Amino acid sequence: MMSAYLDFIRMRFLMMLAYRVNYYSGIIIYAINIGAYYFLWLAIYGDQESLAGFTVPQMTTYIAVSWMARAFYFNNLDREIANEIRDGSVAVQLIRPYNYLLVKMMQGFGEGAFRLLLFMGPGLIIVCLIFPVKLPADPATWLVYAVMLFFSFLINSQINILTGLFAFFVENNEGLMRMKRVAVDLFSGVIVPIAFFPGWLATTMKWLPFQAITYLPSSVFTGRTPMSEVGGVFGVQALWFALLLLPILFVWRAARKRLFVQGG
Repeated sequence: MMSAYLDFIRMRFLMMLAYRVNYYSGIIIYAINIGAYYFLWLAIYGDQESLAGFTVPQMTTYIAVSWMARAFYFNNLDREIANEIRDGSVAVQLIRPYNYLLVKMMQGFGEGAFRLLLFMGPGLIIVCLIFPVKLPADPATWLVYAVMLFFSFLINSQINILTGLFAFFVENNEGLMRMKRVAVDLFSGVIVPIAFFPGWLATTMKWLPFQAITYLPSSVFTGRTPMSEVGGVFGVQALWFALLLLPILFVWRAARKRLFVQGG
């Protein structure tokens, strides 16, 4: 049965491969975004060597790695689920001998694998050639970051799935999806590191899953968070992965009942 789910990863990867030219242009767009933020932060730092615990080299690396990590974990599972609910094709998916939500996660991972190999990897190389990005020399840091990045994908995909499922209960959840996208980019630390947030907001972020997507992994990668504290970061990511399963299962159960009523 597991081989069937693995096929969904392969099929989504091949489907993305057919549109790879779009992602080549995406590398250029991401490089421009990174460049804009790089020069903005240089102006903010001015003559200061450090702000909120970030040195200039750390901030440069943080910006590049955070945006390129987004290229990996980003997906449109929320929009796919919402579209399938609106056009009714989700009913066909439910009668098939597999778990619908697990299939969506596998499809998202297939897209992520494509983005990792043909978007994030080449993009990071190009960015390192353009900007003074300092990558860690310790292989252990790369290994730890790879595991954290996988958790980033899982947590972001869970939030997307949860957002998409709300299409069962509202006529149009387009506004919710747009709000979710802005919230993830802002509160995960892609646009502004959470260390720069006001005290009350930074404290609030510790009780939300967004920091586990970008800020915590990127802080480890840049050396701002020492390796001795890696266990705590893994703990936060694993905790949010487990906690997000609960609302997903609750909403999914309620959604299936609602679907059956509509079908009746």
